[in-house]
Amino acid sequence: MKKILLVLLVTGTFSSCAELQQVASQLPGVLEQGNVDISGGLKEALNNGINKQVVKLTAVDGFYKNELVKILLPEELQRVDKSLRKIGLSKLADDGLKAINRTAEDAVKEATPIFVNAIKEMTFTDAKNILLGNESAATTYLKGTTSSALYGKFNPVIKNSFAKVGADKIWANIITKYNAIPLVKKVNPDLTDYVTNQALNGVFKMVAVEEKNIRTDLNSRTSDLLKRVFALQDKK
Repeated sequence: MKKILLVLLVTGTFSSCAELQQVASQLPGVLEQGNVDISGGLKEALNNGINKQVVKLTAVDGFYKNELVKILLPEELQRVDKSLRKIGLSKLADDGLKAINRTAEDAVKEATPIFVNAIKEMTFTDAKNILLGNESAATTYLKGTTSSALYGKFNPVIKNSFAKVGADKIWANIITKYNAIPLVKKVNPDLTDYVTNQALNGVFKMVAVEEKNIRTDLNSRTSDLLKRVFALQDKK
């Protein structure tokens, strides 16, 4: 069967026709006529992930009532939780769990500018690898390019949020009561670091949800650009 070469057009990316042909030759399994702005399509897909999914995490109970991303207690504090419930302090344990999820919801509001910057800096090579990658390749790209900056932004916000939402007092009370139980091993967890990492995990899980939708569900390709770009993926 006669193969039709894919022509990939990303403004300002290529310095010569030879370079364009070299890149096109690396994609023998993806065939399409005309010009397709792959980079633009993938940027739109990632923006959809942020605008449709990540924003949900910033609402009240965005983490706490979403079983996909709900922040559970670290192993050390699971012992604390069980011990408190045994001595009739279930409400205090519930309040502690809800409080750490509230701090994550507060922190995620800081994520969008960092994501937008990472998306703007996506190169054609990034776009090509994402398009031909697995169903979470775009999410993996975003995770690799933003995790450090997001941690730096989330961590102080979560630290401040512990005070703002009252989580610091709740957990100080929880830890004090637990450490007062005879014969238990004393705990002093770094909850700020733990919640920061769990919040990051939640963000990327939600981006991955939208990416999978766009890759596998034609109805989720809500623009002509998304339809054209991901039609190439369908043919790989």
